[in-house]
Amino acid sequence: MEKVKINVKGMHCKSCEALVKEDLLDLDGVSTVDASCDEDLVLVEFDPEKVELKKIKKIISDNGYKVE
Repeated sequence: MEKVKINVKGMHCKSCEALVKEDLLDLDGVSTVDASCDEDLVLVEFDPEKVELKKIKKIISDNGYKVE
C-alpha cells in the first residue's frame, strides 16, 4: 500500500470533501481517503498495482477541483 498527500484547490465545504471521498473509494485499489477543505488536502491510501496515482488525480480534477 502507498500513502500520498495531494494538494487540492477548490473544495469549500464538507459536501466537497464527501464527494471526493466517495468517488475515490469507488476505485478498486483505494482503501482510505481523508479530504480536508480547510487544509486543501486529500490523503489517499491505495494499492499501486491496482490503481495509478494519475487516475486518482484525474477523478479529483474531473469533479472540478484543481490538483496541485
